[in-house]
Amino acid sequence: MNGVLQGDERLTRVARAAPGALRWYGVGAGVVLVFLGSLQIAAGVHGFPGPVPSIWNDFVGTPKSMAVPWGGLALALVGVNFRTRVWALSLAVAIDLVGVVLRLDAGRPFAVGNGAVIALAGLAAFTVWRRDLSGIRSVCLGGLLILATKAGDAWLQITTIVRPYVLDEYAQLADHALANPSWIVGGWLDVLGPVAFAVLHWVYIQLPVAAIAIAIYQLRGVASGRAWPSHYLVRTFLLIGLVGPIFYILFPVVGPMFAFGPAGQGFEVGNLWPRVVPFDTSPVEIPFDTETPRNCMPSLHTAWALSLFVHSRSGPWWLRLGGTTWLVCTLAATLGFGYHYGVDLVAGVVLCLTLESTLRDPERGWDTARIRLVGYGSAVMLTLLLSYRYLAVPMGTYPELFGPAILILMGSVVGMFYATFFAAPGTALATWGGRDVPVRTRPSR
Repeated sequence: MNGVLQGDERLTRVARAAPGALRWYGVGAGVVLVFLGSLQIAAGVHGFPGPVPSIWNDFVGTPKSMAVPWGGLALALVGVNFRTRVWALSLAVAIDLVGVVLRLDAGRPFAVGNGAVIALAGLAAFTVWRRDLSGIRSVCLGGLLILATKAGDAWLQITTIVRPYVLDEYAQLADHALANPSWIVGGWLDVLGPVAFAVLHWVYIQLPVAAIAIAIYQLRGVASGRAWPSHYLVRTFLLIGLVGPIFYILFPVVGPMFAFGPAGQGFEVGNLWPRVVPFDTSPVEIPFDTETPRNCMPSLHTAWALSLFVHSRSGPWWLRLGGTTWLVCTLAATLGFGYHYGVDLVAGVVLCLTLESTLRDPERGWDTARIRLVGYGSAVMLTLLLSYRYLAVPMGTYPELFGPAILILMGSVVGMFYATFFAAPGTALATWGGRDVPVRTRPSR
């Protein structure tokens, strides 16, 4: 297998960009600025802060997240030499220490992250000045990680504006086919108590940090001359974050804790989750507030956690253990906290593997197996969403029929993905998945 952690392993000198080689980075930066500017205009029109004030707070105010700025800086440092890393880290730590002292002296809450963002901006300027292609590439990844969270926050607010009604009654009724796992796991968490809740909550919110840890392992050595791998986790992570939120508009859902539980702020159907499972065969669209994001269908946390799991498979035992732990705990948290229905998780699995299939092992090109997998995954995703919306009543009424059908659809995508990218060479499964066909490799330079 062309492993996730392998890629092209030839050693080269640190590349210096020719005068015109930075053009595409400039184009990319322009696209990002236009996108963020568009979100900011939408925010101004509809009266919410938007990404620009959040970015400004990361520099001179109180960062919304303390982990993401430092994670972004850590990712940016993989492409620069040791001396530059020391200077960047020293600057970031010094600025954050000064910020902490000033905040505490003024009676403000503890926060860090300004130093990491300022150091990252300085590192960007330094790598461009040096025309260090490896450094520029890693800085772009770190910056995109931070900016993606800003864009995501704005997009979630937009979903509440353009979709005032939600489809939770349809999703919940369809979820009867899977035995309403959110109600089951939510009940278990109530029994397990606050310790289990705290552990799962920490894992849930630190998903980006886990992704950065795996990405740093995958990109180890690029600063010392090893070529960048042809595919790595950050690419999948960002693509899921780009494509996934589109479905929030197509299938707006707020989740059981809000639509059927105590967090609905008066818009809930009833205070039923996780004690009483509703069964209403006359589902309707529910009007909901302008604060709760319509961010359930599909479960992007499931998609991201599954991508961690997939990308950790070719690593050492501790990386594989971490990927497995994050996947299991994330699935438990999404259900147990009432953030998602089971049907959301199924859609998240299909979305992840379909998008991963478009990126993985690029040396293969778009062979028959890849085209078949991406086309089939897309068809399954469409089938699931249409079924949740228009077959919710029969799905809830005949769970013994539709439950296995949903799992078979998801399992078939998993099986095709395994055959296409993981099956042992020489087996019939690998042959069917196109893994016995010689892979085109890039020529040595």
